Amino acid sequence: MYNSAVATFYAAADPSGIGGMRREFIRAMPSWRKGPPRYDTVFLDRNRNLPGMRGIGVVRALMFFSFDFRDVTYPCALVRWYTTLGDGPDEDTGMWVVQPEMDAGSPVVSIIHLDCVIRSAHLVAIYGTEPIPKIQCHQSLDAFKVFYVNKFIDHHAFQLAR
Repeated sequence: MYNSAVATFYAAADPSGIGGMRREFIRAMPSWRKGPPRYDTVFLDRNRNLPGMRGIGVVRALMFFSFDFRDVTYPCALVRWYTTLGDGPDEDTGMWVVQPEMDAGSPVVSIIHLDCVIRSAHLVAIYGTEPIPKIQCHQSLDAFKVFYVNKFIDHHAFQLAR
């Protein structure tokens, strides 16, 4: 088991760094910096033939691990799935809306190969009209039911989450 994974990717729209190469740490750990847990969200490549969010999935990494089978090491993650709401981005914000995927009242979780992880994703809670509860930042993905996929976090995310 591992507490983090590194996503290394080429961001053509963001030439900073060495020719557009980027690296991000994705964390899935019960205690981050001797404090609360941290379980990051990521974009997954689901279908390269579909543009933008239609070919991308959003998941929350719960655990990283690997196993060996017939002399091959398989790096994997246990993830919780998010599902998109609607057929396109929100008209007011231009951002896609997601919610945790449920099956008969239980979260949908599965094991994925790390090869399908593109990079980290940034979700912004949709608060609605109710007062925002008193929570800490590590509780936000559990405290809210619906999220915007923030494509404005950087150039690469803007290209991915269109």
